[in-house]
Amino acid sequence: MSDSQPDGPAGAAIIDDLVARGLVQDSTDLEAIRERMADGPITLYCGFDPTADSLHVGHLVPLLLLRRFQDAGHRAIALAGGATGMVGDPSGRHEERNLLDGETLTRNVEAVAAQLCSFLRFEGNLREGDEPAVLVDNREWTEGVGVLEFLRDVGKHVTVGTMLGKESIRARLAGDQGISFTEFSYMLLQANDFYELYDRLGCELQVGGSDQWGNITAGIDMIRRRKAAGAHGLTVPLMTRADGAKFGKTADGAVWLDAARTLPYELHQYFVNVDDRDVERFLLHLTLLGVDEVASVMAEHGRAPESRAAQKRLADEVCSLVHGDSETARARLAAKGLFGVEPPTGEVLEALRGIVPETTVKAGDLDGDESLVDVLVASSLCGSRGDARRTLAGGGVSVNGVRQVAEALALPSDALVDGRFVLLQKGRRNRHLLVLA
Repeated sequence: MSDSQPDGPAGAAIIDDLVARGLVQDSTDLEAIRERMADGPITLYCGFDPTADSLHVGHLVPLLLLRRFQDAGHRAIALAGGATGMVGDPSGRHEERNLLDGETLTRNVEAVAAQLCSFLRFEGNLREGDEPAVLVDNREWTEGVGVLEFLRDVGKHVTVGTMLGKESIRARLAGDQGISFTEFSYMLLQANDFYELYDRLGCELQVGGSDQWGNITAGIDMIRRRKAAGAHGLTVPLMTRADGAKFGKTADGAVWLDAARTLPYELHQYFVNVDDRDVERFLLHLTLLGVDEVASVMAEHGRAPESRAAQKRLADEVCSLVHGDSETARARLAAKGLFGVEPPTGEVLEALRGIVPETTVKAGDLDGDESLVDVLVASSLCGSRGDARRTLAGGGVSVNGVRQVAEALALPSDALVDGRFVLLQKGRRNRHLLVLA
């Protein structure tokens, strides 16, 4: 997470900032929320179910929503849904989720909790004026509760008619797959989470994606029925892409926040390549840049769209939030090595490690009349020496970005960069890094 991000608006002004960013989809009463926050900091929460061992970029909007509220002086609660994750939220889905076993769920909760902690500030890591964030797991108040106790204390306060009226339930009932009683009950669990957090921590506001609106209003209604008190709800739009593709998806699958699942370079490149039609909205929704600064970035972008200045700024900001400034700098260097026109430096090729395949070689492997043929085979870029010679004859090999002439069978005498690396390329996409032992 970058430490250089600017502070957000304070107090109730955050609502105006969210509206200006296009980040308010549904809300109970924005004016009432403003008035409540004008009286002092409010406690709010957002839940994240650990259906995998990492969050993905689709979670960034609600994650940053919590961060924006904390930056504005409010108390943010991040909930890792160990209990709700066992059931599965039917919202936005056409079929039943696979249920997770206890060991997998615990591992996922721990991984997701660590990611939540990287976006918020807790005790021991506070800035002046901060309200410390809180991390909770809803298994704390759900495990050990018997079925009869839950039905008596929770189920009696929600009518079946109310549940059937929620869009997420109606959509599943209208589909071919239907909905199981397990997923039908999910709304009760989330409504109870809001109630428990209201009761335990004075939480008055739940936020989340727009697909959570039915669950949020169920919790508000439960607080009203069980506590005779008011609470608030606010949702942000679900992210979409102008080209029709699902946000956060690539040909290889989801774009994850975990560096072991999606490399920081891959995350950076995902945002470098977003459509011009999406970039302003993504800057407003997925970064902590001020609205005026986003307008300035877009003005610069408009003067020379081909330079992709807005996409590059977006990629830098998101990558720094998720992985830190050093990984962002490395991602930029790696892109320079892969797509730049200048001869790569040792620093650039070092940044490529872990991004392109590599083979360790000895100094003797780089000598000889057919050393280039040898390393093309050793790197598996070519299947045989004959294949290597044919590829070279066709002009299909580059060394450190320089296309080799057809008759070149040996590596150039100056092939070693920084005394350590050689970058091979076959065709347009296949690259391989040789690393001197």
